[in-house]
Amino acid sequence: MNEHTVQWSTLMLRAQDGDKAAYTLLLKGIAPWLRSVAYKAGIERDQTEDAVQDILLTMHSVRHTYDPERPFAPWLAAIARHRLIDRLRKEGRTLAREIPFEEEHETISIDESNSLEERENARLLRSAMTQLSDGQRQAVELLKLKEMSLKEASLHSGQSEQALKVSVHRAIKRLRSLLTEGKEK
Repeated sequence: MNEHTVQWSTLMLRAQDGDKAAYTLLLKGIAPWLRSVAYKAGIERDQTEDAVQDILLTMHSVRHTYDPERPFAPWLAAIARHRLIDRLRKEGRTLAREIPFEEEHETISIDESNSLEERENARLLRSAMTQLSDGQRQAVELLKLKEMSLKEASLHSGQSEQALKVSVHRAIKRLRSLLTEGKEK
């Protein structure tokens, strides 16, 4: 790490002088080391990148405080340590207030609730479809349920493409109205 820290010190000095390329090299060079530090500090793997970004942002905001006469690695390590401690404290406070959601807390399983809702929606749709005119029902079945093109549906039904467009438009408008009434009941 010594040869890296000398290089990092040089890059930081150049970055303080406004060298953007040096700053980019510095950030790319220290990121893997910061990941390692975060992991060793106990940061969860899925939170490591966020922790590293937090350290880099802090370093960026205080980069003017770096003294080129002093070693870079301890300066960076101090920033990293403080940011990681803050992150771990916050995580600890959050965990202290949260209760994990366990299977025993469920009153109805997600799969069950979805299937109940899906069955009810299907029942409402079938009921609403029976209240459409034959032409509207056929237009919805061909164009929306069977996903035929207008040309295919026209050939199949014997209706013009324009008539099918009008029928499906009116049918959807009617279905919306019927389904809204059905859900309110």
